[in-house]
Amino acid sequence: MEKERLRSMSMPLWLLLLVLVGMVSLSDAINDKCAACRAVAGELEFGIAKEKPRNHLDMRHRLDSKGQRQGKLIDYRVSELRVVELLDDLCEKMQDYTLKEDTNEWYKVVSWELLSNKQEAKAYAKEISTYCGRLLEETEDEFAELIKKGSVKVGEVSKVLCQDLSKHCQTSSISDKGEDNGDREL
Repeated sequence: MEKERLRSMSMPLWLLLLVLVGMVSLSDAINDKCAACRAVAGELEFGIAKEKPRNHLDMRHRLDSKGQRQGKLIDYRVSELRVVELLDDLCEKMQDYTLKEDTNEWYKVVSWELLSNKQEAKAYAKEISTYCGRLLEETEDEFAELIKKGSVKVGEVSKVLCQDLSKHCQTSSISDKGEDNGDREL
């Protein structure tokens, strides 16, 4: 009787293990991590480019004994609020992307109704959204610090995120090396 009870308890553990193994294999389904990273970087770059100028954050809410406001004025461009607003719903936005299999490139879907295989396209959308979550989990702290320092500018997001931080894109072609040399000051 005791053996049967132990056997019935161990069965859910095996089932849980199978589910976890299945989830890990699905989450690593992105074949070209460089292309996926560039798609995420492109969406983030779009978010940075469309930012509107914002006032400094006024954190002077306390009054001293003379009635003067005390606290800090924080430049929005280097604030934690900016980082949160840029990264907060990024992976949800990636659910609007799917994979163009013949070129292995990710693109933003304008109308899901126009796609011939919507189910497969939606599966790819979930894959890149999951990939985005893992990418941010791996790089978010360093990336946030670079944003706050002002080191991430429009046109450089892909390089910073995909080459420098995640290492998902390594420059190996002659054209990539030529582009890097063109950015250096003489």
